[in-house]
Amino acid sequence: MNRFSLGGGLVAAIALQSAVAQEIEEVVVSGKYDTRTIDVTDALSVAPDIAELLREAPGANVNTNGPLTGIPQYRGMYGPRIAVTLDGQQISPAGPNWMDPPLSYAVNAQLETVEVYRGIAPVSIAQESIGGAIDARKRRLDFANADAFVMGGRVGASLQSANSGYQVDADIQAANDTQRFKVGAMLQGGDDMAFPGGGILPTEYERQRYDIGYGHRFGDHSVQLDYGYNDTGETGTPALPMDIDYIEGDLYDLTYRFDPAGNLALRASVHYSELDHGMTNFHLRRAPMPAMFRQNIAATENMGFKLEATLVDDAGQWTAGTDGLSATHDSNIDNPTNPMFFVVNFNNASRDVIGAFLERQHQWNHTWSGELGVRVNRVSMNADEVNGTPAMMMPPAQALRDRFNAADRDQSDTNVDTVARLAYAFDVAVSAYIGLAQKMRAPSHQERYLWLPLEATAGLADGQVYIGNIKLDSEQSRTMELGLDWVTGNVSLRPRLFYSRVDDYIQGTQLDMGSPATMMVRMMNMANGTSRQDPLQFNNVDAELYGFDMDWRWQLSDRWALSGLVNYVRGERRDVEDNLYRIAPPNMTARLHYELDRWGAQLESVLYASHDDVSAENREQSSAGYGVVNVSGSWRATPSLQFSAGVNNLFDREYQPHLAGYNRAANPDIAIGERLPAQGINLFARVSYAF
Repeated sequence: MNRFSLGGGLVAAIALQSAVAQEIEEVVVSGKYDTRTIDVTDALSVAPDIAELLREAPGANVNTNGPLTGIPQYRGMYGPRIAVTLDGQQISPAGPNWMDPPLSYAVNAQLETVEVYRGIAPVSIAQESIGGAIDARKRRLDFANADAFVMGGRVGASLQSANSGYQVDADIQAANDTQRFKVGAMLQGGDDMAFPGGGILPTEYERQRYDIGYGHRFGDHSVQLDYGYNDTGETGTPALPMDIDYIEGDLYDLTYRFDPAGNLALRASVHYSELDHGMTNFHLRRAPMPAMFRQNIAATENMGFKLEATLVDDAGQWTAGTDGLSATHDSNIDNPTNPMFFVVNFNNASRDVIGAFLERQHQWNHTWSGELGVRVNRVSMNADEVNGTPAMMMPPAQALRDRFNAADRDQSDTNVDTVARLAYAFDVAVSAYIGLAQKMRAPSHQERYLWLPLEATAGLADGQVYIGNIKLDSEQSRTMELGLDWVTGNVSLRPRLFYSRVDDYIQGTQLDMGSPATMMVRMMNMANGTSRQDPLQFNNVDAELYGFDMDWRWQLSDRWALSGLVNYVRGERRDVEDNLYRIAPPNMTARLHYELDRWGAQLESVLYASHDDVSAENREQSSAGYGVVNVSGSWRATPSLQFSAGVNNLFDREYQPHLAGYNRAANPDIAIGERLPAQGINLFARVSYAF
C-alpha cells in the first residue's frame, strides 16, 4: 500500500463537494478548553461499539480488537491507563483480554453524551487517570415542575450493509415534580464484516441491553436507582486468541444528591456490577485439533463508591471527596474434550483503590483563571494460589507455579496525583492555557499476577505471550500541556502541545533464555510443532510521549462550513532505542458541511500517514498510510422524526488501520499474523423518533 499525502487527500475531499447528495447528522464536539462533549442524542451512529465515536475528539482514537471490543486510546495511552466511567460508575472488565472494555457497557441507545476530558483530567473526575478520562452519560429526563407526569424518549432503528448489521432501540421516560421513571431496551446484531479482499472472520456479533431506573425528589434531596442488564452473545474478536461466547452483566447504581439553593452541594453514590464471561477458540473460528480446544470462564465483581462535596464562592469553587473501587477477578481455562486439562489463570485476584481528593477552581479576574488539585490513592492487591495441568507435567511450568505461590502476593502502593492549570484570556476571542500534572497508576491484575505465559494482556493484541511481575512499581507521569483557543465569529482553532515523561512505564520486555517461562514456550513449540516467539514479561521501563492535536472550524457562510481534527503523537522508550507499542499514526479529518432548513449534507475525508515508528520489543509491524471518504445526509421530516443515510469508505478502499490487531483466526482471505483490514464500502440508514 502506498504512502498517503495528508494535504493532497484534503484537497481531493474538498473537490468532491459537488458529489454530496445526502447528509449524516453531525456528531457535535464542543466544550471549553479542558473538555470535548460528543453529543450522542442526535448523532447517527450505526457502529455497534460506542468507542468509535471517540474519533470525533482531538487526541482520541480506538484500538480495535473486534466489533464490540474497541479500547480507547488518548495521546498514545490506552487500556487501564485511561479512566472510563459510566455516569461516574467505574467498571473493571471481566475479560482478562478486555473483550469487554469498560466503554463496551455504555451503549449509544441509552446515552446522551460521551465527555472526553481533554489533556490533563481534574483529580476529582477519576481515581487513576494517567492517560486521560472519559465519562459516558446516560440520557435522563429532568424532574418536572408539577404533579402531572410528562413523557419523553426516543425510538430508533438502523441498518448497514458491510455486515448486514442492525440495531433497534427504545428509551422511554416519565417524570413529575417528585418522581421519574425510565425503561430502555436495545437489540443489535450483525454478520461477518466484508472488506474488498473478502471477509473478516469472525466478526459477527449479537447483544441485548435492558435498563430501568427510578428517581425520587423530596425538597432539596433526590435519590436515583438505576439497573442495567447487558447480554452479549456470540461475538468474534479476530485479533485475540479466543472469541466471545457470552458476556452477562448486572449493573447497579444508587446516587443521592443534595442541591440546596445555597452554595453547598453534596453527592454520594454506590455502584455494583457482577460480570460473567465465557470465551472459546473453537465455536466461532475454525477449531483446532481437539487437544488444543480451550475455553475460559471468567468472572469479575466490582463494588465502588464516591462521596463528593462542592462549595461555591464568589471567586470559584472547592471540591473535596473520597472514592473507592474494589474489584475481584477469577479466570479458569479448560478443554471441554479433556477433563484432565485445567489452568487456574487468576484466582481471587483483587485490586482495591481508596482515594481522597481536594480541588480548587479559581477565577482571579476576567482574564486569569486556574485550577489546583491533589489526590492520594491507596492501592492494595492480592491473589490466591494457582495451579494447572502444565505445572503438573512440565518442570518449567512447575517452577513458575511454585515461585508464584511462594511469593508475597499481597502488594500495596500509595500514589499521589497533582494538577495545576492556568488560563489567560487576552480578549473575548483568544485565550492561552498551560497545565502541569503528576499522575500515577498502579499495575493491573494482569500485569502483576499473570503467572503462566499467556495472552491475557488486557487486549494488547500483539500475538505475544506474557508473564506478570508481582514486584512492579506504579507508573509515574509528569506532564506539561500548552494550549491556545482562538474563537472569532466564523473561525475557531484549539491547538494543544503536550509532553509526558513516564517513569516506570509498564511494558513487556525480553526474558533471558534460562527463564522458566522461555523454556516452557520452547518446549511447547517442540511438542506441538509451533513457532511461537519467546515470552515477554511485564516490567518497568522509562518512556516519554509527546505531540500535538487540534480541532478547528471555519464557517464559510450561513449554509457552508469546514471543520476537522489534526492529531500527532510519538511514544518512545527512554531507557533503550525503541518506540512504544500501538501508538496511533499522524492523522487528520476534514469535513465539509451544508445545512438547509430541515436537511443537510456532509463530506468527510479521513487520512492516516504511514507509520514506521514501531516497537521492536513487541515485534510490531509498520503500516502504510491511507485515506477514505465518507458521505452522508439527513432529513428531519418533522421536529421529532429524522431519517439519515450515508456511505462510509465511499470508494471501497482496502486498507489496514495501524490500531487494528493482528489476525489470529484461520481465514482464506487474511493470513495468520497479518494486520486486520478495515471494512469496505458500507451503506447505512437510520430512522429515529424523539418525543
